[in-house]
Amino acid sequence: MQLAWQTVVAPRDVARLLLALRPGREALLLGFALVVVLNALIFGLSSLTMPMADTGTDEFAMISPTLFMLALGAALALTIVALTFAGRALGGTARIEDIALLLIWMQGLRVLVQIAMLMLVPLNVSFSMLLVVAASATGVWILVHFLDEAHGFGSLMRGLSVMLLGVAGAALGLAFLLSLIGATTMGLNGYV
Repeated sequence: MQLAWQTVVAPRDVARLLLALRPGREALLLGFALVVVLNALIFGLSSLTMPMADTGTDEFAMISPTLFMLALGAALALTIVALTFAGRALGGTARIEDIALLLIWMQGLRVLVQIAMLMLVPLNVSFSMLLVVAASATGVWILVHFLDEAHGFGSLMRGLSVMLLGVAGAALGLAFLLSLIGATTMGLNGYV
């Protein structure tokens, strides 16, 4: 928990610490799988404890945890690749393993935030929504610092540029991948 707090207040230091670990590919793959599965489990729990209103317009509100897990895994993998190559295009030096490690750590932190949100929703929905907004803003802050440190820029503006380019690239990649398999918003209903 201390390292989680340190990530918020001194993200650059935590990025240096994590990058110095240099875990092997097996450890990265295991960490990747773990955070994806944990996020899917929490998604499943939240859909059981907080059922969405049946409006008939939000197909993604009824998505299964398994499909969520697959989509999250694909999105995370594409984001890792996109952030790596976006940074390299701007003169960065990060390896895919470096970006993967940092994003896996961030997904682990996301699990903690989701657990806190699940505990707060029954007590105060407004406060839990405030937590989501604060966590999202903090996530951007951490990611920009992580990218800047991993790519060795020394400039938060370049880190922000990598984030924007990488997220746009990952979104395009995910849209392309979904179109290749024939998934549409309406088409996902059959997999729920």
